[in-house]
Amino acid sequence: MSHTVTYTRYGDPDVLTLSETDVPEPGPGQVRIKVRAAAVNPIDLKIRSGTMAEVFPAQFPVRPGLDVAGVVDKAGEGAAARVGDEVLGATPAGGYSEYALLERPIPKPAEISFETAAALVTVGETAYRALHQLDPRAGETLLVHGAGGSVGVLAVQLATARGVTVVATAGEHDLEGLTGLSATAVPYGEGWAERVRAAAPQGVDRVLDCSGAGVLADSVALTGDAARVITIADMSAARHGVRFSTGGPADRLPEALPELVALAAAGELVLPLGGTYPLAQAARAHADIEARRVRGKVVLLP
Repeated sequence: MSHTVTYTRYGDPDVLTLSETDVPEPGPGQVRIKVRAAAVNPIDLKIRSGTMAEVFPAQFPVRPGLDVAGVVDKAGEGAAARVGDEVLGATPAGGYSEYALLERPIPKPAEISFETAAALVTVGETAYRALHQLDPRAGETLLVHGAGGSVGVLAVQLATARGVTVVATAGEHDLEGLTGLSATAVPYGEGWAERVRAAAPQGVDRVLDCSGAGVLADSVALTGDAARVITIADMSAARHGVRFSTGGPADRLPEALPELVALAAAGELVLPLGGTYPLAQAARAHADIEARRVRGKVVLLP
């Protein structure tokens, strides 16, 4: 049997319980891993609370969690990894568990921890995909809203590495860190557009919204073209003519995660971790994130 976090109804974090479930068996092309770290993503909290029920209707009992890292303990026919390999990737379901299945395992370099490996999966692929879709060029100016979050932090680093000038909006507690990543950091909130104009007198060429904080109309005005704005967080995107980057099958970039892992292993990409929790304390992890008691990626340790 495997210890797995599950829930049988929408609700507050306390609906999460530690249950005993069958150990999954890998099918063709899959591997089963002994999970060493499982990342908690904002989408996990939204699905659990029911706020995303129209988009992601739950089939109870739900086994939350997508991003995992661990050691292969069984491989299906034709799998891309062998027993004993250290890997990371996205599981179809049930990442908050002692065991999980991976269909596309990515080798984990020794230079990065299991915690960092798990934390990097979804937020890294999201940042990489959004920049690929926006395609900011060297010498252009990119505005990143909500840059203090994990996706934003990675997008800032990936963009500056391309020679893009980055202006980043964030909370006061994140401004210094973003400045250290070579971004021009400005506080978000009322008056943000004026502060951005002052920080970027050359103008803003493209905008990535990671905040979902109602910034799309002014972002379009800054660029002069809705096609130069992408959001990963604002469901009103269509009303502004802005693309909502969903990460669906048509958007996936198989090269993203291997490249991100290589950059992290080389020390060229940093993802701040907010804390680790035992698997049995998944409910406390969710509660701490919702109460903003932690910053950075939260990781569960089975």
